[in-house]
Amino acid sequence: METSLYKGLTDDEVKKHIEEGQVNNYQSTVTKSTGSIVRKNVMTLFNLLNFLLAGCLLLVKAYSNMFFILIIMVNILIGIIQEIRARNMVEKLTLISQKKVTVIRNSLLQEITPQDLVMEDLIVLEAGDQVPSDLLVIDGAAEVNESMLTGESDSIPKTIDSELLSGSYLTSGKVIAKVEHVGADNYATKIIDETKKTKPITSELMASIQKISTFTSWVIIPLGLILFLEGFFLRGSSTTMAVVTSVAALIGMLPKGLVLLISLALTTGVMKLAKRNVLVQNMYAIETLARMDTLCLDKTGTLTEGKMMVEDIYVLNEDYRYKVLDLIGSYLAASTDNNATSKALKAYFEENELYHAEELSAFSSERKYGSVRFKDFGTFYLGSPENLMKPDQLPRVMLTYQDKGMRVLLIAIDPSNQKEPTQVQPIAFIVLSDPIRKNVKEALDFFKEQEVELKIISGDHPKTVAAIAEKAGFSDFSNAIDLSGYTEEKEIQAAAHQYAVFGRVTPHQKKILVKELKDSGQTVGMTGDGVNDILALREADISIAMAEGDGATRQISDLILLDSNFVSLPQVIFEGRRVINNITRSSGVFFIKTIYSLLVTLFCILTASAFPFIPLQITLIDLAIEGYPSFFLSFEENPKKVAEHFLPSAFRYALPSGLLVTLNIALVWMLGSIGWLGSSESRTLMYYLLIGISCYAVVKSCQPFNPLRLFLSVTTTIGTFTAVLLFHSLLSIDPLSLHIVLYTAVFMIINVLLWSVLYGKTSKMKFRIMIPKRV
Repeated sequence: METSLYKGLTDDEVKKHIEEGQVNNYQSTVTKSTGSIVRKNVMTLFNLLNFLLAGCLLLVKAYSNMFFILIIMVNILIGIIQEIRARNMVEKLTLISQKKVTVIRNSLLQEITPQDLVMEDLIVLEAGDQVPSDLLVIDGAAEVNESMLTGESDSIPKTIDSELLSGSYLTSGKVIAKVEHVGADNYATKIIDETKKTKPITSELMASIQKISTFTSWVIIPLGLILFLEGFFLRGSSTTMAVVTSVAALIGMLPKGLVLLISLALTTGVMKLAKRNVLVQNMYAIETLARMDTLCLDKTGTLTEGKMMVEDIYVLNEDYRYKVLDLIGSYLAASTDNNATSKALKAYFEENELYHAEELSAFSSERKYGSVRFKDFGTFYLGSPENLMKPDQLPRVMLTYQDKGMRVLLIAIDPSNQKEPTQVQPIAFIVLSDPIRKNVKEALDFFKEQEVELKIISGDHPKTVAAIAEKAGFSDFSNAIDLSGYTEEKEIQAAAHQYAVFGRVTPHQKKILVKELKDSGQTVGMTGDGVNDILALREADISIAMAEGDGATRQISDLILLDSNFVSLPQVIFEGRRVINNITRSSGVFFIKTIYSLLVTLFCILTASAFPFIPLQITLIDLAIEGYPSFFLSFEENPKKVAEHFLPSAFRYALPSGLLVTLNIALVWMLGSIGWLGSSESRTLMYYLLIGISCYAVVKSCQPFNPLRLFLSVTTTIGTFTAVLLFHSLLSIDPLSLHIVLYTAVFMIINVLLWSVLYGKTSKMKFRIMIPKRV
């Protein structure tokens, strides 16, 4: 295929097509505009309720109690920034690659952007290139993978007059093709609404928050109305007081502080990983990685460096000893392959045209061989020995190299000139190696210690894969299987649980393996660097790509290792565990307010009494007791394996404190009812007890102590009580008296003793809270 034989469009013809609007610069509008993102983050039921509560306070001029709305504003701002960032990322993940394409214009090869293509442009494509527009092949041959369009992984042969769909990519071969459609008429553009959508977020944290928010959002409206009507009509409270106390009860039920903590913690995790050469394309991938219990590894580029090198050539047929180098050189000159193996061969062998190529069949990851038919000679085959000959016919010397972890390519001749190898005669084989990455053994040992099940999946011979796995320090290297003879999906699914090393795996089989592991309840990660990994990467709970890998692989992955170094993964997992464990530990403190706000509200309705706190008092607890320690604790190292589900764990920890607050409120109310305490004293004592129980919960969450946790426990407790003493008038409570101190001390001693008893009971409770994996 000679590009010099084609003239392509002239500058005048290009200009004419542009004037007629036949240019590939159509901009899809399916992604959200900035305005729609802002509306989505602002106009939610959760925000609406908070703004309504703030509006109620504004109407009665209770301005000092409106500070809680600042937390909502920060939440909204973070949400908008995150979604705009995600929107920008998705726009980069269009099916059509933004890599420049090679066109023939004015009889010259030029590189232009896909947007500058016009109708009837001639494009030169080779293996690894993505099809930038709908094309018609006019010269050459190739195999194309349309999995990003159809989901089918089979490579489809394309020859002259075949159509190439935008969004597909060449797995082998080289073609010259003419642009048939541009812009909105392209196949990829028509389905881009579906293909540009990222896969559903796998986040137990956000699913839990949505569940709590949905529940509280629906119950606070009727509860709020009842509280206001009771206060205004039954107790004769002023409108201002009725509104303030009702709003205070309701704002505590909404977990706004925890949402903010999750956003900040995940964002911080993304920033820290960026410094470690890890690009996080999906922020919630940090959480998924922390919960991962199964990791599927691609051998090439993951355990190895992905840089193939020819080690030796071994002649099997003496009749070809002085011809084999010429044959290889002619094959490479005719071949259009551009993969790592082809590059290694071209670097080692000298290309020539001593033998005239009549027909070319490029290397295919499905067939695992390529071929060239030479004039008056026969068909020259180069590829996987097992796919060219029967296993019992393979030379024993070849197997010894495979057992050592070397990759072996068989060279064979078939004089019959059939399209498929039928009478192949082995004449030689080439030995290639791929060096093991440094520190891989330490990384594999880490996953074993952390009880993460490893699966090594490769298209190479299982013996080769097993030998590489052994060199890398993988303890289960001998538990290997060859999937080349497996066609039934049920057999592959069964093998997923029985074996640890998989050889001769097709792209579709990789997807089946990953899906089966997921369906069995495991959280599955997948690493990959080639187009043959795309289907499996899409299927995995978390997909991890190497920066040196294929562009399409990088586009659909949750994480990209910018240094293409698999051994970076342990640090990434540690970061994920740090974020999730710290959030889970702090969440128990946040949910205390949700629990007691609901229970105390119900108590107040039943007793026709006023909610004992005002919004400003709740806001002080939000900032000083919940926000301050949890923010700093979120940065603490915490590499422990994530063992529990978030919401049940948080509720088990929060329930004792929430119950104690409710019990204390009820007891103080009773003391006030019998005249032992005045109404103002009762409210003051209730608030000090609320602070005391909340601070004690912080102390318990910080145990076992280290210098940071001890500092936070002490400063949280002392700082909060000091703030109350200094600003008691602003908080609408009485100055601290000896009477209140004694009551507080007695109640807190009892609370401390009861907390351990209650926690012993609640820690054994089984919360059947269904949390969807994907939201």
